[in-house]
Amino acid sequence: MTYARNDGAFTPERQVPMDTTAPAPPLCRLDDIPDGEAIAVDAALPEGEESLIVIRRGGVAHAYLNICPHAGRRLDWAPGKFLVKDGVLVCAAHGASFNTGDGLCIGGPCRGEHLHAVAVAVVDGEVRLD
Repeated sequence: MTYARNDGAFTPERQVPMDTTAPAPPLCRLDDIPDGEAIAVDAALPEGEESLIVIRRGGVAHAYLNICPHAGRRLDWAPGKFLVKDGVLVCAAHGASFNTGDGLCIGGPCRGEHLHAVAVAVVDGEVRLD
């Protein structure tokens, strides 16, 4: 039996490093959120998958975990539907009221506490984790 030699058969090809710093996909487009209102989005955070509240005020977006600090329940009254009026977000479960700009509870059972903020930025009309 005769074996043929194939000099290149077992030589590994040069590997090109992968770009592992690709940006995360956008959470949403700013235009998806009516001005002064909020939507819920799911986001992959370092701690795991979380539901976020994204609130729009003009060309700025603020995001918070969709968890009330009072009882640990979601803030929406129906999936993705929030009670927001005049810059105040109201928890549907117990009526805690939060400033939309900084997440401070200004009324209700957790007065003085804050929603857990998540850093976001608006880039080219898209809301992205910052």
